[in-house]
Amino acid sequence: MTDLVDFAPPTATAQMEPNGWAVVGLPANFYATLEGPWEQSGTLLGQPASVRFAVTGFTWDYGDGARATVAVAGSSWREASLPEFSVTETSHEYASAGDYRVALTAHYAAEYRYGGDAWLPVAGILPVDSGVLPLSAGTAQTVLVERECTQHPRGPGC
Repeated sequence: MTDLVDFAPPTATAQMEPNGWAVVGLPANFYATLEGPWEQSGTLLGQPASVRFAVTGFTWDYGDGARATVAVAGSSWREASLPEFSVTETSHEYASAGDYRVALTAHYAAEYRYGGDAWLPVAGILPVDSGVLPLSAGTAQTVLVERECTQHPRGPGC
């Protein structure tokens, strides 16, 4: 893997919803977006070569002592056709109010080839830290309203 230092895997970016905050006791949804080339050409061990990367998983450190390693990048609730605050493979519930720093690590396998030769696997997995996502978790209270706010937005409690 150290010979691949001049080749960079796609950049993973941590995303969350709601954006930057969470409600204690309700799932906050985390997901990764990936941008960049999956295959690159350059010099490897002094020879012209191509390297391609494949994501093998993601590790989320939720900042409260909990971690999760998952095989999927996850997606927004809308993309998954789920209502807000639904449980997902990458969601997390915070037990206490506070400020947290969520870290994402993407894991990649790599293959290389010289010229038109067959692809050969590179031993090992390349972990790539993808930055930190700050969030604030707080409590929320529900309010009883006289009518449905979508039909009567000016009603008491809306």
